[in-house]
Amino acid sequence: MTKFLISFPGEAMVFPEEDFESVAKAAHAVIDDAKAAGVYVFAGGINEDIDPVLVAGDGTITEGTYPGHKVPNGGYTVLELPSREAAFEWAAKIAVACRCPQEVRQFQYDPAS
Repeated sequence: MTKFLISFPGEAMVFPEEDFESVAKAAHAVIDDAKAAGVYVFAGGINEDIDPVLVAGDGTITEGTYPGHKVPNGGYTVLELPSREAAFEWAAKIAVACRCPQEVRQFQYDPAS
């Protein structure tokens, strides 16, 4: 089984404010389905009200992120799945629930994880 990151930037979710509750309910239902299917690893959204920081090996803290790198935001789901095709199927479910396309990325194999 391989872990996949399914994600979207916060600005991709565009819907009327009055639809927020139904979108949240739909998104939580997909996560519940992933848990029931035994493929769920993690899901959550980046708190965009808290700025990122870089922490160096010596403990130095710098406001912001890597120079030239876009600040990550939006929603992230990690699922452990048997194939890329399965990841595309789950991404489509999340896309419907969140009302925006999803990016699918595959984690490298790490025997220690």
